Amino acid sequence: MPPKCKFTREEIIKTALDLTRSEGIDALTARSLGAKLGSSPKPIFTVFENMEEVQEEVWKAAKQLYAQYIEMGLQETPAFKGVGMQYILFAIKESKLFQLLFMTEWPQKPSIYSVLPVIEENYLQILASVQDSYGLDQPAAEVLYRHLWTYSHGIAALCATNLCSFTTNEIGKMMSVVFNGVLKEIQNQNTEV
Repeated sequence: MPPKCKFTREEIIKTALDLTRSEGIDALTARSLGAKLGSSPKPIFTVFENMEEVQEEVWKAAKQLYAQYIEMGLQETPAFKGVGMQYILFAIKESKLFQLLFMTEWPQKPSIYSVLPVIEENYLQILASVQDSYGLDQPAAEVLYRHLWTYSHGIAALCATNLCSFTTNEIGKMMSVVFNGVLKEIQNQNTEV
C-alpha cells in the first residue's frame, strides 16, 4: 500500500508558487519546497513523480495569475493600453513570475511575427480590441500590437530585474507617446512599420 499523502496537490503547488514568487524558479528544489512545507522532501513525491512536474504546475499557476492581470487590462478603457499597463504591473508586482514566464530561454527562437500568439493566450482578444478601438484592419493592428508589446516588454524587463523604476504615471505617458507615434506612422503609410 502506498504511503498516505501528508499534503494535497494544491497545497504543494501553492507553496511551490509562493517559493518561486519570492526566490525564483531556480530556488524551487525538493529540499527547499520540503522545508517550506515544514517537512522532508519525501511527501512531495507521494503526489508528484518528480520536480519537473512540480515546476510545470508552478508555470501553469503563474500563467493563470498573469491571465488575471490581462483580463483586468481588457476591462479598462482603452483596453489595449490597459493590457500593456497590466503586463508591466505584473512584472513589477510579480517579478520572479514574470521572469519565469517571459525571461526564460526558449528551446526555439520564434520570429517577432509569431511570438505573440505563442506567448499570449489572449492574443486574439487583444488584437480584436486594437482593431475595434482604432478602426484598423488586422495587418495594421498586428503591427501596432508588435511594436507596443516590444516596448512594453522592455519596460517590464527593466522593472522585473530592478534595473529601473517607473511610476504608473510615467509608464502611462511613455506608452502613450510610443502608441501615438506608431499609430500615426501606420495611418500615414498604411504599410508595415
